[in-house]
Order: sequence, then structure tokens, then C-alpha cells
Amino acid sequence: MARSSPTVQRRSRREVAGAGTGAFSGLLAPMVTTLDSVVRTGVRRSPFQRDPRLIAQIAPLLNAVGSYFAVRFRGWQNVPRDQPCLIVGNHSGGAETTDFWLFLSKWVAERGADAPLYSLAYNLIFGAPLLGQTLRRLGIIPANHGNARKALALGAPVVVFPGGDYEVFRSWSERNRIDFGGHMGFITLAISAGVPVVPMTIHGAHQSTLVLTRGQGIAHATGIDRLHVKVFPFILNIPFGLTPAFVPSVQLPSKVTVHFGAPLDWSHHGARRSRDPAVLKTCYDEITMRMQKTLDRLTRETPHPVLARLRELDLGATVQQLEGMLGIDRAPSLTSPTRGAIRRRMPRAAST
Repeated sequence: MARSSPTVQRRSRREVAGAGTGAFSGLLAPMVTTLDSVVRTGVRRSPFQRDPRLIAQIAPLLNAVGSYFAVRFRGWQNVPRDQPCLIVGNHSGGAETTDFWLFLSKWVAERGADAPLYSLAYNLIFGAPLLGQTLRRLGIIPANHGNARKALALGAPVVVFPGGDYEVFRSWSERNRIDFGGHMGFITLAISAGVPVVPMTIHGAHQSTLVLTRGQGIAHATGIDRLHVKVFPFILNIPFGLTPAFVPSVQLPSKVTVHFGAPLDWSHHGARRSRDPAVLKTCYDEITMRMQKTLDRLTRETPHPVLARLRELDLGATVQQLEGMLGIDRAPSLTSPTRGAIRRRMPRAAST
């Protein structure tokens, strides 16, 4: 019997795999269609329901989150006052991302809960009625140009994370990398609206969650990419081990630094060129390269933010064990047992 060629065999395997994927996607199709309808309904609800009273009420909780991560803010003077702008950040931390909550805590502390502020967010989360309603009251609105333009027209800064789910679920090995995934819509928005862009570089947040893979193939196989969900990530969950990212997990304490760079002004390109591919690439390269340079500097300053936070919490034995596992050497510091040795060498004061 004649044997098929390797090329034919490979093609046959791809066809079988494709058939299996199609069958699996077909089984989930009714669920995906229903969820798509729910999300569309949620997104169509009036987005501008910001409630300063609620924001002021949750401020202590936001501050507690900031304390857990010992968050440091730098360059706050670069955030315009009483002027609309885009605040563009890198997105980290997986499903339990705290990027916007850390910023909101600083905003309330510096400008007050009444000062208008909005953030664009994933359409999918507005499919949950109670969650969607709460997010709107906190100034979080579905991500689209119409909503963003209206928020800017109200004179409010708008926070946007262009990398979205692609960046927030990048693997832990890429934790110190800016990756917007080629998304450039925010550039068109900034140029056409004539507003400055403030780069917000966040370091340390992605060390708090151990993302293993984006799972883009799974997202396609299940058909959820119809919902503009391009990932089905897996994480090393604390305490449950290997799980999908939507399973709640405990985030590691990690020292987080948020750096606001000098505003970028792209208005000279003119609204007519806001979709010009050459202009988009120029602006995209400018902001991503600037943010990557900042992230590299912050990484050199605090290369191990989880260990840095544990040291601050004075968990000496735990830190030493982790450092031994990771093969990290560091110079002696005034922490136990060194501090104890110094204390023992110091003469006691004479009693009176």
C-alpha cells in the first residue's frame, strides 16, 4: 500500500484539528451568542453616571490597596489640572489588575472626588448588570471613541490602557515590557481631539500575578473572540495552582511605582492626519519607546519588587528563603540578624 507524503499527512492533521476546533466552537456558540447580546445591552446603557459620593466612600479601600503595594507616585506635576487629556498607561496584574484603582486613589487625594475623571474599560465587564452599574458610578465607561470624546468634551482627563487584555495577560517573563499590541486608536483620539497625552508607566504591578500564557489559541477555539476577547489566559494561582485567570487569586505584595512622564503634544499633526499610518506609527513609537525607557530605569532601580516589599514588611526569614531559591545575592543591610548583631555590639548605657 502506497504511503502518503509528509505534506499530505501534515495537511490531514491540520484538517482534523480544525474540525475538532470547529465542533468545540459550535457547542459553545449558543452561550457565546447569548453573552454577546448581554454585553451589547450593557454597553448601550448610559455610561455617564459618575457618583463623587460613592468615590469618596471607597477612598479608604483604595488607600488600603495602595498601602498593600506600597505604591510610589512620581511626576504627578505632569498631570494637567483643569484640562482634558489622555493618560496612557501600561496594563498589568491580570484579572485582578489594580492599575486604575491606584491612580484613582492618588486622584482623589490630590484633586478630590468631585474632580471629573473617567477611564475606558473592557466592554465585556459591562455585561454583568450590577458590576456594570457600579463601574459607571466610579467613572469607568465602555471603551469606544464616542464615550472618550464625550468625556474629553466635559473637560475630564481620560485614562486608557491601549494594551487591554493582550498586555494585562502577557506572561510573567514579559513583565518588564511595554506591549500595546499595535493598538493605535488612542493616538487617533488624541490628535483629533487636540488633547495632550500623559505617559503613565507602572512598574511592579505585573510581578504580583504569575501569568503563564495568554491562551490566544483557546480563545479562538472556544469562539469567545467574537466578543472581542482575544485571550483565555492561565495563571499560577495562589492558592489553587494552575487555573484560568478568571478564578480569583491572592496577589503577591509587590512594590509598585507609577511614573507620569511629560505630556506629549501631537496636535501639530492635524485632525486630517489622525488616521495617517505614518503619523500613527511615529506617535506609537514615540510613546512606547519613552515608556519602555522609563520602565527599564525603574526595573534597574527595583529589580525584584516582590522581595523589596517583603523586606519592607520585615519578613526576614521569608525573604532570605526566596533569595536563596532565586540565587540572589545582596549586600548586608540593617535588617535582622545584622541589626541584632549591631545591637549586641553596642555598649549599654549606664543605669542611673
